[in-house]
Amino acid sequence: MLQDAIGEEELFIVGLTLSDSMLPKVTVTLDGPTGLAIQACATVSRRLARRIDEHYGEDSAYSLEVTSPGADQPLTDPRQYTRHIGRSLALKLADGTEKTGVLTAATPEGVEIEEVIKQKTKKTTLPAAFYPFADIQEAKVVISFK
Repeated sequence: MLQDAIGEEELFIVGLTLSDSMLPKVTVTLDGPTGLAIQACATVSRRLARRIDEHYGEDSAYSLEVTSPGADQPLTDPRQYTRHIGRSLALKLADGTEKTGVLTAATPEGVEIEEVIKQKTKKTTLPAAFYPFADIQEAKVVISFK
């Protein structure tokens, strides 16, 4: 139903959760190559609500939220990386190491970042290194207010 509600929009599903409470809450998290406009959220929400009502009946009780990932949310889909090229990423790798640097490239296999190492009062930027998605446990965009 959700894929059908997305329709021709260039969006992809980042998350789908259903709470187990008295009033079930369906939370859909979507993203797109250039982000997600509020109008797209509203359109998908109306379409999905219509499909749920058609399938389960209009008397079914639920809460529906269609949203985009917040700025503090980790990147979970390889398609999310492309629009963040040029921004700083913080990576937690499967081996426990952490890397922070500028995202210089994103491919279907992984990402390339120029790691920035801080030593006392000096910053050093290392040559770009490639990290496959299989090795990335978590990736977050580093928010800067400069």
